Amino acid sequence: MHCCEPDMYDVQFDAAAADQKLREYRAKGPRGSTARLIDDLGRGGVEGFTVLDIGAGVGAVHQSLLAAGAASATDVDASGPYLAASRLEAERRGLADRVTFLKGDAVRLAAELPAADLVALDRVVCCYRDMHALVQVASDRTRRRLGMVLPRDGALVRIAIALENRWGAFRGDPFRVYAHRTDAVLGVARAAGLDVVASHRGWFWQTLLLERRSGPETPAPRYPQGEGRWVSGSKSGSTSVWSCGSAAAT
Repeated sequence: MHCCEPDMYDVQFDAAAADQKLREYRAKGPRGSTARLIDDLGRGGVEGFTVLDIGAGVGAVHQSLLAAGAASATDVDASGPYLAASRLEAERRGLADRVTFLKGDAVRLAAELPAADLVALDRVVCCYRDMHALVQVASDRTRRRLGMVLPRDGALVRIAIALENRWGAFRGDPFRVYAHRTDAVLGVARAAGLDVVASHRGWFWQTLLLERRSGPETPAPRYPQGEGRWVSGSKSGSTSVWSCGSAAAT
């Protein structure tokens, strides 16, 4: 099963997982790298801004930005249960009338995704095989800032995620998550006219904030799907990792 097949996400990020994450979010609020991502995207104020939250999970990022003054948000997620949990929480917080909910693969839905002042990819790049296409879509739709949380580069991290990938394969789990090289991720964003303005590295996750550079935008290159070769069940330059994607919304 390919990582981009719609049913994959509904199975991997099911109702039980969504309910658990929603309970954690309500009890403790955004934490760790997600909280840092929200702070970075919100620097200088977000009054009147629009938000595109790709792989939004239970909605922590865009709901926090809406509460801080953003005007509206688009929540796109391939997991139906997580999208339902996000909608439920938005209704509880009185924000639902300012959010558009879209279910599906952001790359396949690219034509339906609006440009936004703030775009978030919180632990989403790591669960998508065709990183180039995903980051391209997000970058092209960024008017001001793009924030990303993804696994950091480093030998210990890569060993850990390689072992986790093997364990998943041993258990017969078809879902694969990827730790793409940071320079490759940033290369796509920079070609689209975005530059890194802030970064933070934890022991596993890193948070990156990019802003649209002033002046004429540089056309972004198009990359073929499936570029690279597979190593231990993943592409060259990427290996699997746990707690990624919708399940890591807090």
